[in-house]
Amino acid sequence: MRFAVAFALTLALVLGGYFGYEALEAPGNQLFGKTIVQGAPYRREVALTFDDGPNPPYTDRILDVLRAERVHATFFVVGRAAAAYPATVARIAREGHALGNHTWDHPHMIVESRATMRAELLRTDAVVARITGRHMNLMRPPFGARDFAVIGEAQKLGYRVVMWSVPLPQDWEQPGDATISRRVVERVEDGSIVVLHDGNRGILCGRDKRTTARDCDRGQDVAATREIIETLRSRGYRFVTVPQLVADAERDVTRTAAR
Repeated sequence: MRFAVAFALTLALVLGGYFGYEALEAPGNQLFGKTIVQGAPYRREVALTFDDGPNPPYTDRILDVLRAERVHATFFVVGRAAAAYPATVARIAREGHALGNHTWDHPHMIVESRATMRAELLRTDAVVARITGRHMNLMRPPFGARDFAVIGEAQKLGYRVVMWSVPLPQDWEQPGDATISRRVVERVEDGSIVVLHDGNRGILCGRDKRTTARDCDRGQDVAATREIIETLRSRGYRFVTVPQLVADAERDVTRTAAR
């Protein structure tokens, strides 16, 4: 009897901790500080964002799709990958896309010290600034994991923290481009921020012998990007960068307040 009671209490604590963590780390949670989750809910705009790259050749193939479709997106780059593939980072900037900081090596930031958090962000920004001549002011925490310290350190460095509004399509599991596309488009609404992945936690595919083709392959995301654009465009959506999405929303708020 005592064992059953102890087991039940332990299970309740574990489940309570899990669901509590999930609630706190939900992308829309603002408890730890203000984050950008979506744009104006009455503008037919969508921001496509890509995490974990650059990861040639897949990032370049996504850029090919975006250029052909005349769409601008936002790339949250991992510093070590940016340092390894500067030509791809330069192309992202040259073709009018926005760049955001996704830390140096994709750690779970809430277990890091404040000094390490700052170093992760500063080191990545220094690499991107050296390549593009511009500093970044957007940041997305790896895994979406954040607390008061993560948000606080990012804001001290002048970053706006960007989350997302469309549930992650779990594209890293490679369920097929049609499935990735469907999972995105069925949840998109005005002002949505979408997350796809052009890399895998900044892994240097082709340079690390421990990686496999599955670790690196983002071909499904390339195809899904095209499908998402074509489907949403047929529904009247236009595609903007996160900075443009935010600027449009803030402009509308200002106009409303001035009336």
